[in-house]
Amino acid sequence: MNIKGLDYNTQRETLVMPEYGREIHKMVAHAIQLPTKEERMRCAQTIIKQMENKVPQIRENADYKQTLWDHLYLMSDKKLDIDWPYDLSNAENMHAKPQPMQHPHTTIRLRHYGRLVEEMLNKLKEMPEGPERDELVRLTANQMKLDLIQWGHGSIDDEKVIDDIARLTDGVIQIDPRTFRFAQLTQVAEPSQKKSKKRK
Repeated sequence: MNIKGLDYNTQRETLVMPEYGREIHKMVAHAIQLPTKEERMRCAQTIIKQMENKVPQIRENADYKQTLWDHLYLMSDKKLDIDWPYDLSNAENMHAKPQPMQHPHTTIRLRHYGRLVEEMLNKLKEMPEGPERDELVRLTANQMKLDLIQWGHGSIDDEKVIDDIARLTDGVIQIDPRTFRFAQLTQVAEPSQKKSKKRK
């Protein structure tokens, strides 16, 4: 909708640094047009002060002065001809998009146990017998039992965990159910729903 005399932001040029507002950008455009380097520098210093007032939280950064001049450089589209008081070689990196994170694509054999348990089981297959392996077996078995409870598989039978450990370690780890003691775990209760009281 166009109404004569009204100027909408959506119809204006997109701001390079929206946090400083359109007036600061206009000041930068004015500074670029000034005839001498001395005038442009004085104008730039005034703009920096206005920028600092506009975004006071920037002072929380140790190198905020450098940041302000980097922002001014970007808002001027690198056209402001002055003797810059800071090195601006990294200024353009401020708007660079981060590289996408690489997610692992390997398949987890039993998703309800998760990757951590799978890594622990693989480590157990390579460990020599001894107290350290026994402790890792205890931690792994209890974590697997807890995972079964949390994922609601309908069973927290100790025998299932013992069988899974033997199967997933290719028979290397054999737990004796007569001597092994699991930690006391209880079924994870679902959040109770409070009944709304009826007003009398």
